[in-house]
Amino acid sequence: MAKILAVDDMRSMRELVKSVLEKQGHTVTIMDDGDSALSFARTASVDLVISDINMPKMTGLELITELRNLPNYANTPILMLTTEDAAEKKQTARSAGANGWIQKPFNPERLISAVNTTLSKV
Repeated sequence: MAKILAVDDMRSMRELVKSVLEKQGHTVTIMDDGDSALSFARTASVDLVISDINMPKMTGLELITELRNLPNYANTPILMLTTEDAAEKKQTARSAGANGWIQKPFNPERLISAVNTTLSKV
């Protein structure tokens, strides 16, 4: 199963993502902001990153940009998990390096499907 980094400033969302994905056999590391996630990424690799967009300290879009500059994250799949649904936000995220988009609120099956589909393309 995959090693996944989930980044969201809402504790309940982090815990939900972790719970759903760990029940599927994945190992999930959770971080509450982009700064923490980037520090983690500098010392560890994962198979997939799931990030919110709107977070304090460093937005998800800034995090994507920084991750793509790290050699071990240049090709790591990144999914955005956010309440944002504007087409321009999605395009900005894709341009920054995001591979997919999951709309909040989500049902667990949708998250599992998005993760499995994304990981199958690696």
